[in-house]
Amino acid sequence: MTPWEPTEADEQSVRMPQDEERELIEIELLLEGMHRLYGYDFRNYALPSLRRRIWHYAHSEGLKTISGLQEKVLHERSAFERFVQNLSIPVTEMFRDPALFKTFREKIIPVLRTYPYIRIWHAGCSTGEEVYSMAIMLHEEGLYDKARIYATDMNDRSLQQAKEGVYGIEKMKLYTTNYLEAGGTRAFSEYYTAKYNSVMFHPYLRKNIIFAEHNLATDRSFNEFNVIFCRNVMIYFNDELRNHVHGLFHESLSHFGILVLGSKESIHFTEFSDAYEPLDRTEKIYRKIK
Repeated sequence: MTPWEPTEADEQSVRMPQDEERELIEIELLLEGMHRLYGYDFRNYALPSLRRRIWHYAHSEGLKTISGLQEKVLHERSAFERFVQNLSIPVTEMFRDPALFKTFREKIIPVLRTYPYIRIWHAGCSTGEEVYSMAIMLHEEGLYDKARIYATDMNDRSLQQAKEGVYGIEKMKLYTTNYLEAGGTRAFSEYYTAKYNSVMFHPYLRKNIIFAEHNLATDRSFNEFNVIFCRNVMIYFNDELRNHVHGLFHESLSHFGILVLGSKESIHFTEFSDAYEPLDRTEKIYRKIK
């Protein structure tokens, strides 16, 4: 017989205020312990989604309490690494939101042509699909040779896949459609080699990409950039962490640098809202003006 596991609704129906307080204390102790022992800071992530992911991982490990999860994570490095993978589930695709890439090609690429050298940072790059999308677009526009793309994430496993540039062949139909809608000028299949059930993007697309581990919550600025992409990452942050990351981006962008956010994100209601002007409100493309 399959063991019963409570659903979100079940938990809400039986939890008392004291239970909720105990759970909150357990979560705070878990996150504080991870930060102090491993240097990973999830303390300012939005609580509802964080709580769901914590319980999802606890159940997958056969644990009934968050305190039990804390003991396991703090005493077993492998358990901690699995937990981090669970907290940073990658959600991405090539030329995701094609209208954004088309707008970037039409409005931003002409500006980048005037620069002698281009630095682009993809913060929270996940498994790299967005980074290769940028490399392809710059290649088609004749700008790749004078560009350097910095692709960072806190998830080691995602970064490793990004470095390899290997993806499932079943995704190529969607990616091809996205590419064409984004203004692609060639056959998308020119950029990869298919083998068995996977495709590998050609090495020349990686030659100007630097992949590195970087945690937006704890790490500092490491260069000055003309463009920063950070899409659908900060939706998991609370206001304090969101402002911190916007401060990091503001420090890292050159004057008139371009900031690209996700469709569900905005520069408004942050401490840096008046430091930017919108270049495209729909696609969340902003230019730093002060």
